[in-house]
Amino acid sequence: MGKLSNQQVVQSLTSKFGDRISVPNEPFGLLTFETSVGNISEVLRFLKEDKELKFNYLTDITGIHFPEQELSIGVIYHLHSLSNNIRVRIKVFLDGMAPHIPTATSLWEGANWMERESYDFFGIIFDGHPNLIRILNVDDMTVFPMRREHPLEDPNRVDKKDYFFGR
Repeated sequence: MGKLSNQQVVQSLTSKFGDRISVPNEPFGLLTFETSVGNISEVLRFLKEDKELKFNYLTDITGIHFPEQELSIGVIYHLHSLSNNIRVRIKVFLDGMAPHIPTATSLWEGANWMERESYDFFGIIFDGHPNLIRILNVDDMTVFPMRREHPLEDPNRVDKKDYFFGR
């Protein structure tokens, strides 16, 4: 098979998963779709192990936080099919009060540190992870600093004058 198109990937996913994946879109040409926490492991395994798709390279796992949404925590996966030179982005949205999702370390060992970082900064719990502990922040930290729950600046600081910042 020659170079895959986004449409061919969508056709493969739709024939395998049907309505278990969302209607995809292509911001800046990057095929992006959503699935649920219950389907993410099967979707990732299919994308990696399918003989034509071959999304064998995990580029990144990260989180996002939209506190105004009911499912406020998102887990974002970026996969790359090196042999087909095509990338996909998969989004899964979780309950911010209990953000659990299965680990991807059984598919990619490289997911280990990416999941630890997402746990450290967003509080996402990757069920089945072999060592889900903080990786960059101090161990006794009680908050997840990338969540949009805290102001960006301390309003009480006296060393920051607005006129220095064009305000």
